[in-house]
Amino acid sequence: MRFWGGRPSTTEGTAALWAKSLLDASLFAGLVIVLLPWLAHLLFPQLLPIPDAFRTWGGRALFVVGISAWISCLDAFSRRGRGTPFFAEAPSQLVTGGLFGVVRNPLIVAELLVLWGVALYLGSAGVVGYALIVMLAAHLEVVHVEEPVLRERFGAAYEDYCQRVPRWIPRLKRSPT
Repeated sequence: MRFWGGRPSTTEGTAALWAKSLLDASLFAGLVIVLLPWLAHLLFPQLLPIPDAFRTWGGRALFVVGISAWISCLDAFSRRGRGTPFFAEAPSQLVTGGLFGVVRNPLIVAELLVLWGVALYLGSAGVVGYALIVMLAAHLEVVHVEEPVLRERFGAAYEDYCQRVPRWIPRLKRSPT
C-alpha cells in the first residue's frame, strides 16, 4: 500500500481513537488553520473591503459551522470507521453515514469552512489567497491520492458510495439509497 494510503487502524477503544483524532486535529489546526494563515497575512496584509458586520458575523458563522462539522466527522471516524483522519490510523470501515452521506469529504469541507471563516473574519488578502491554494491542494489530494486508495481498499462499496454521494457540493435532492 502507498505511504499516503494509510493503514487501517489497529486501535481498539473508541476513547483512544478519539484521543488520537483530537491530537491529529490539534496538530493540523495549529499548522493549517493558525500558523500558515498568520504567515500569509504577514506576507500580504492588505485588508479587503468587506463590511464589518458581514466580516465578523459571517466569519464567526463559518468558523462555528466548520468546527461543529469537524467534531461530527471525528466522531464518525472514531465510532463508525474505527480509525482517525491521520493516514497511519485510517478508518478500517467505510464511513457513509451522517455528514458522509451528504458529501464524500465532509472533514475537508469542515476544515475549509473553518479556514474561510478565519479568512473572512480577518478580511486579509493573504489569508484569502492561502485559502484558495488550500482548496486547490485539497481537491488534488482527494482526486489523485485519497480516492484511488479508497477504491483499492473498499472496492465496489466505495464505487457505489461515489455514485450516490457527491464529492464536494451536496445535491439538493437526496438520491435513493
